Amino acid sequence: MDGDNKELSAIGQALAILGDRWVLLILQRAFLRRIRTFAGWRDELGTSESVLATRLKELVGHGIFELAAYRDGRTRYEYRLTARGLGLWSLLVAIHSWERDWADRAHLPPLMHDLCGDEAQPYLACGACRKPMSARDTHTEQGPLASFERVGLPRRHRRTVRPEARPDMIGYCPDSMEILGDRWSTTLLAAAFLGTRRFVDFQSRLGIAPSVLTDRLRRFVELGVFASGGDGSYRLTDKGLAFFEVFAFLVDWAQRELPAPEGSALTITHRPCGAELEPVLLCTACGEPLARREVRFALLPSVEHGH
Repeated sequence: MDGDNKELSAIGQALAILGDRWVLLILQRAFLRRIRTFAGWRDELGTSESVLATRLKELVGHGIFELAAYRDGRTRYEYRLTARGLGLWSLLVAIHSWERDWADRAHLPPLMHDLCGDEAQPYLACGACRKPMSARDTHTEQGPLASFERVGLPRRHRRTVRPEARPDMIGYCPDSMEILGDRWSTTLLAAAFLGTRRFVDFQSRLGIAPSVLTDRLRRFVELGVFASGGDGSYRLTDKGLAFFEVFAFLVDWAQRELPAPEGSALTITHRPCGAELEPVLLCTACGEPLARREVRFALLPSVEHGH
């Protein structure tokens, strides 16, 4: 972990690592199409080589990918997901589920559960009691050093916008990219889940410039993620609250995988059963937990195009 992130909580580090649209697309294609090579991502995503090289270097540095040599006439290298990287699969499935329910994406490939043979249509549940849950069912306590301040700084690279040169049937929707594809936006939503409501409180809690905060709040209201009150406060809408499923898996992955200062953790409790949150995805069809090796996206041949 680089020096800029040493003092951040595990969740702050995760937001800094994953709050980038190219990183999300690289990870998605690694899971969905099993892309492992530089050329594979370059051709699939249409990004510049410099942008791609920077993101892959960061992902290797954070222990999410590892470089492995293979022979193809001569020695070449591919990027393989580590155990830490593989742990992100539930986060990406949670994003898919939110898009299915809230972003009008009927064309998304269904997630099939090989254990029961049906479409999974996963939903968030508590790992202790196996009951469905939402943000409203939780209570969160922050350690004294739990902070997201400076997550958006320093800026390692310019905020980039993905060119829409061709239709992308599996790429993330604009709503998801507005929330997750930018560090400040992701951090703003995290602060809202922890009870922040007013402009001045967002600013002091995050150390964010007023102009940046004004822009992100405006965009969240336009997306229907926040609703603004007459008293200058901002509250999460049902659409925004539903994103808690993604947040729960981000917190779980971060606090399991990333080293952080003592006292910087979040403790999320499932109030109905009193257990500390261990989020799981359950299959709507059979009610069983979904495991990475037991689910697959049913991609059409035209979408797979040889990958």
